[in-house]
Amino acid sequence: MDPYIVVLAGFGAVVLLTAWLPMLLKELPLSLPIFCVALGAVIFSIPGVPGVAPHPRDHPELTERLTEFVVIIALMGAGLKLDRALAWATCALTWRLLGIAMPLTIAVLAALAYLLLGLGAATAILLAASLAPTDPVLASDVQVGPPGEGLEDEVRFTLTSEAGLNDGLAFPFVNLAVALALAGQTGEPWLVDWLSVDVVWKLAAGVAVGWIVGRILGWLTFRLPNRASLSRTGDGFVALGITCLAYGITEMAHGYGFLAVFVAALGLRSVERSHEYHEKLHDFVEQLERLLMMVLLVIFGGAIADGGLLDALTLEAVVFALAAIFLVRPIIGWISLLGRDQRSDEKAVISFFGIRGLGSAYYLAYGLNHAEFEQPDLIWATAGLIVLISILLHGTTVTPVMRRLDRERQARGEPAEAWCPPGDGTAEAPAPTRENA
Repeated sequence: MDPYIVVLAGFGAVVLLTAWLPMLLKELPLSLPIFCVALGAVIFSIPGVPGVAPHPRDHPELTERLTEFVVIIALMGAGLKLDRALAWATCALTWRLLGIAMPLTIAVLAALAYLLLGLGAATAILLAASLAPTDPVLASDVQVGPPGEGLEDEVRFTLTSEAGLNDGLAFPFVNLAVALALAGQTGEPWLVDWLSVDVVWKLAAGVAVGWIVGRILGWLTFRLPNRASLSRTGDGFVALGITCLAYGITEMAHGYGFLAVFVAALGLRSVERSHEYHEKLHDFVEQLERLLMMVLLVIFGGAIADGGLLDALTLEAVVFALAAIFLVRPIIGWISLLGRDQRSDEKAVISFFGIRGLGSAYYLAYGLNHAEFEQPDLIWATAGLIVLISILLHGTTVTPVMRRLDRERQARGEPAEAWCPPGDGTAEAPAPTRENA
């Protein structure tokens, strides 16, 4: 049997399932990622199927590039969804998760990796930084709705904006791990270069280039005379061009491309917030993201079932994974939100749904491709188990939990697109939709 023909037929099946399954699973407490992982496990467990399920360590460059691409697509989609401007005064929950929860999560996970798994400082930081961000790819079920359609309550807005920003903000810690690993081999000083380049310059370049690219492309899309504007084309794949351009220019400027892509989407929305063309851009990105996610999660399921991804697991690694999912993120997330005038059930949901996914695979692949780290099989297995638990746990709970929040909010008479938590005194009018623009 020709492997190419098998792969081609399998890809066709995945494409069809990408369109059909979201509709089928919509009413069930079951997510698309769960089905994809199960499908991959079944396919790669069938005797006689051509090819072998890959372990990420066998294809480090390919793993890095594929996960990188799906993450930047997801970041563009997350940015395009947000109707509300990402202002300091109205996004306090997001800033707390970014400024308090994520650094604390990295510190605690690194300490646990050092104590439980016996990893050195550099490897422990790499694992912790890879697991800290909320994944923008797998978190779509807890994110806001499409552009202009409302459903932008504080819980969904906070989780969407956190997922969009913390992937870029995790990079300095990943680069810290790389710097420590290289310094351990060469003995060269690293602190000044890490602070000046990896923290200050790359973060600033990511924000600045992303915003400039987004604003310029927003002007070309919405402000040129009607027959010359990009929106006139009606083509959704323009979003792909914006994504790749913002990412590429920022990386050439030695900034963080992940951060730039999300900021570019925000800049694009800020030029003309209520235009119906945003919906076409978002729809294309969402379809592409879902297709790429399905392909990679099918491979992930195969790597678990037949690729030996979890073979290096130890009892200590299982304890670490359970602590990361059930204790570290929920507790630290809750602590970071203390003092805010927000309902306790909403704080609990925000703290609980720190979904881990393909972004973690990217950061691990990136780190391992840029320096030598100890026990790579163990950290891949640990991260893989955490992603698997997150997919199963969050995938089965997200639908009933979010529906319950919506019912309680409706019972209290709160609009779905509540802009700020009660008591803030900074509520704004909802952005106009196509119907009332």
